[in-house]
Amino acid sequence: MATVVFRVRSKANKNVSIKVRLLNGKTTDIELNTGFTINPKDWSETTNRPKQNNAVNKQIFSDLKKLESFIFENLNKDLGNGILIDAYWLENTINECFKRVEKTDTGLVTNHIQYIIDNASTRKVKGRKNLGLSKSRINSYVNSKNILAEYQKHLKKQIHFFDINKSFIDKFSNWLIKNKKYSINHSGDQIKNLKAVCLDAEKDNIPVNTYVKNIEVFSESNEDRFIVTLSFAELEQIRTCKEIKTAGLINARNWMLIGCEIGQRGGDLLNITKDNIRYNNGNMYLDLIQQKTNKKVTIGIVNPHIIDIIKNHFPYPISTQKLNVHIKKVCELAEIDEMVEGKKWDEKTKRKKLDFYPKHELVTNHSFRRSFATNYYKKMQTSILIGITGHSKESLFLQYINEREDKDANANLFIKMWEIMNKETEVKDEDKPSQLNVV
Repeated sequence: MATVVFRVRSKANKNVSIKVRLLNGKTTDIELNTGFTINPKDWSETTNRPKQNNAVNKQIFSDLKKLESFIFENLNKDLGNGILIDAYWLENTINECFKRVEKTDTGLVTNHIQYIIDNASTRKVKGRKNLGLSKSRINSYVNSKNILAEYQKHLKKQIHFFDINKSFIDKFSNWLIKNKKYSINHSGDQIKNLKAVCLDAEKDNIPVNTYVKNIEVFSESNEDRFIVTLSFAELEQIRTCKEIKTAGLINARNWMLIGCEIGQRGGDLLNITKDNIRYNNGNMYLDLIQQKTNKKVTIGIVNPHIIDIIKNHFPYPISTQKLNVHIKKVCELAEIDEMVEGKKWDEKTKRKKLDFYPKHELVTNHSFRRSFATNYYKKMQTSILIGITGHSKESLFLQYINEREDKDANANLFIKMWEIMNKETEVKDEDKPSQLNVV
């Protein structure tokens, strides 16, 4: 049975700390300062409480009674949830009881996320020589911090690294998906970010729950993903559409046509200028450094229509938000209206709703990159496409376009190469002079 004991450990004629000791079975014996002080002459050794001989001591008496009840209440609850009961837990409970948790507390998850954000420009990223997190990564951390702050309000407590156990992850995931109605992928990203933050804190010698290494991230299965792409035929339909007349829509169309031909993310696409273009032996090349991965990419531009746009009608800068609005109108005018399954923002629920919609309503700037990868898959060697899109390996590229690895294609290629290799060997053998046996 758990016991809470208050005491002072000095006889000095001055104010000293009041300590609280928590005992629970043979495994738990923790003592910490409560944050309150009292002169030992005003402390009763009989009741282990302040003497109620003045208003100040009466208030301390009341506060200690409140703390005792708060400790028991949270102890029973957290033991049931498998939370580790240690000095860190007791310190957090005391602070929470009196709303004393300081913003500088490094044990708070949201504070460490803010630390990562504040130092984003100098942080090292695995696999990259240059320092600094990408803008999209910073935004992802900002979003995660805001979501965790909202979850703290839901829990009515601040979240410490020791709180991150299996029970917490299960409940947090459930809240993200069922209460907030976030998509599986967005919810999975929050768990992924939380794990990354915990592991980062551990590297900084901040105590974390040992469970964090076992946190499993999740995402939609390939069968649940809805990828909107534009085929070569649809792109030609868009290119030749005469109903696209205003300067804004023509500009958006040019960005779209370039985007579907170079396979880059929206942010990288819209940062391209004529300075990214170079020529060599009559060929046009586009050089850029991907913001997300910091990879240097070179794309050969061979489509005559894209060459013409770059040379004579290079699109002017536009935000991704405006581009997404304009390209939907461009596709609508071009009658890209096939009914396809996908997710679209619902103003009533403030969430994306899965349904069937005309394709032009679902097109975004991210469709450009997927269209490039999908259109050229199996028409070009996958290694060439990966070199342009920047995917680190083929399996990720195939997952990106919802394709499974074609084992037969690999086997057929081996057969073909084997036949070519052996034909060459046969030709060489035929060219050798015949050897006569001399008796």
